[in-house]
Amino acid sequence: MRLVTGGVGLALMAVGASLLVTGGQLKDVALWLAGAIVLHDGVVAPLVLGTGLLLAAVPARGTVRGAMVVAGCLTVIALPVLLRPGAPKNASVLPLDYLRNWLIALAAVAVLTGAALVGMRVLRRWTAYRRAPRG
Repeated sequence: MRLVTGGVGLALMAVGASLLVTGGQLKDVALWLAGAIVLHDGVVAPLVLGTGLLLAAVPARGTVRGAMVVAGCLTVIALPVLLRPGAPKNASVLPLDYLRNWLIALAAVAVLTGAALVGMRVLRRWTAYRRAPRG
């Protein structure tokens, strides 16, 4: 099964490479890949590392990391409509206030994370109280 999957993958890579070379988009793809490398190494990686260092001292860092992952995914999904180059020609194409909705979604993630942290703390205290010896 691995050989079949690997063969299919290699065949698809060959098709992609031939389309890239014969399609005349080699310069555009190379520029896009260079920009992606610069964006990752210059912006994304330092932000992730800095956030990780800041979260190292947080007691419930697993929950906070999970919230950060969700917030990052929401941001990546929202970026195309947040960074669109202007109003669409057809007003019905993007009719919503995407910036407001993105901020509401991030606020919901923050509120639910806070509620989860409080709930975990209450549960730990309640469990410790129930396990305490009675005298």
